[in-house]
Amino acid sequence: MRKVAQRILDALGCPKAEVSVLIVDDARIREINRDYLGKDRPTNVISFAMQEGEGAGVSPQLLGDVVISAETAARDAAEAQEPFESELYFLLLHGILHLRGYDHERGSAAQAREMENLEQEIFSVIRREFLV
Repeated sequence: MRKVAQRILDALGCPKAEVSVLIVDDARIREINRDYLGKDRPTNVISFAMQEGEGAGVSPQLLGDVVISAETAARDAAEAQEPFESELYFLLLHGILHLRGYDHERGSAAQAREMENLEQEIFSVIRREFLV
């Protein structure tokens, strides 16, 4: 995971940035989703950006935390007939993009397309380098 995260950060032009990654089960991500986002259900990935709000800029290299549900990732991978690692890496990429300010949910349609295009571009590199 570390090498994949570093490759993603390199591709985004922030090679010295720091990201915390936590892999949990559905029960734990449901708690986090409920307690921090008010959504009482499991999800695949949640990101907590450190460069937003009052504390932004205190530690400029620290982007934030990415929390991934291994159980949801495994189900999604099986449904898509993709390797589990592929889904984990994609969710890591998706989470890091959120840490960098990309938002497909609250942003405009153009911003959502920009995020999707960047995901596709970087994930093709991840597939080539780590999922051979």
